Amino acid sequence: MLEKEKLERINELAQKKRENNLTEQEKIEQKELREEYMAAFRSGMKNQIEGMKIVDPDGNDVTPDKVKQIQKEKGLHDRK
Repeated sequence: MLEKEKLERINELAQKKRENNLTEQEKIEQKELREEYMAAFRSGMKNQIEGMKIVDPDGNDVTPDKVKQIQKEKGLHDRK
């Protein structure tokens, strides 16, 4: 996750963009901060998905094989 200061700066630049135009330097900064935010988001989402165990209504593990293999490599859910 991004630091609180960076998130605040993203919001500050977004507000400034709505009120008037950003300078070229601010546009570059905004783009870099957004890219960093999206990378952190994707990483977190990937970790969350890779850690899921999917179970059907009958209690059977129906986690896709690809995810099971990743979990096995990471030592999650006692995969063997």
